[in-house]
Amino acid sequence: MSTAGPANSPIAPSPARIFELARAFWASKTLLSAVELGTFGALAEGPMSAEELRARLGVHPRSAIDFFDALVALGMLVRDDGRYHNTEETDLFLDPAKPSYLGGLLEMLNARSYRYWGSLTEALRTGQPRNEASGTEDDLFDALYRDPDRLRRFLHAMSGVSSGTAAAIASQFPWQRHQVFCDLGTAQGTLPVRVAQRHPHLRGVGFDLRQVGPVFDEFVAGHGLSSRVSFHGGDFFTDPLPPADVYVLGRILHDWDLETKRLLLRRAYDALPEGGAVIVYDMIIDDARRTHALGLLMSLNMLIETRGGFDYTGADCQGWMAEAGFRKTYVEPLVGPDSMVVGLK
Repeated sequence: MSTAGPANSPIAPSPARIFELARAFWASKTLLSAVELGTFGALAEGPMSAEELRARLGVHPRSAIDFFDALVALGMLVRDDGRYHNTEETDLFLDPAKPSYLGGLLEMLNARSYRYWGSLTEALRTGQPRNEASGTEDDLFDALYRDPDRLRRFLHAMSGVSSGTAAAIASQFPWQRHQVFCDLGTAQGTLPVRVAQRHPHLRGVGFDLRQVGPVFDEFVAGHGLSSRVSFHGGDFFTDPLPPADVYVLGRILHDWDLETKRLLLRRAYDALPEGGAVIVYDMIIDDARRTHALGLLMSLNMLIETRGGFDYTGADCQGWMAEAGFRKTYVEPLVGPDSMVVGLK
């Protein structure tokens, strides 16, 4: 006689998902430590045995094999016949010698974000950021921009996280209708470079605080675009915006409180000619606020990092654009977790 229950009998609740989420930082820190130790750069030179890799990275014998095999189980390494090598993805994106390297962001997550997120509970209780500027009158950007080495690492990390999104914007937005664009808060200049590479008729301007200028100029020159892409130093809250047909605000609005978000969109609207456009991109949260977990987690990151910043839905941003005067707005997915909100004047 069968002992199976009815086909429609309810499945008993399981704690598996709870435990998986609670322990997610184990996997995260394993990857971040692998980047910090130079694991993927070492293996880009060729497969290694466990002992060869252990000696190369300078890790203790006690847990070296567990560490390497954990990376295999996490899909970050492959082991064949006792020798380890990178996956196709880690070889492309985590080898520091390749131009496609995205590890700058992971380096920043490891060096900064990991420890500051340990204070999330306190930030939730106080509403105050938990970072280098905690307990001072400075904000995050004061602390970052004061130290040239820290600033360069931050700008490099921003390039890594924005490269794919910048390429998508270069492809998806109707740039043929415009002649000059300005990237507000440009960082190293990834977006102006990607757009200018794809559209030879365009001239681009990167606008950021003056300390960013040398890093921007070096990056643009390295791509042979200095004749069409230039830097303009200033403060986008107080200084006139460089003349342009299109303004881009990438990973900028989420840094600020609501009134500042509205101010930046009004400033862009006022500076644009008729027929101009503003492009805002971030990890735009879904309008129902139910499915885009990474966008919501990024908003919590803004709690950790800023005094008033938060992420937002596409409908939120469209509403702010309408208040600023934009006659038409739309939301369009880009790559990964990012979307853009476009406003037309």
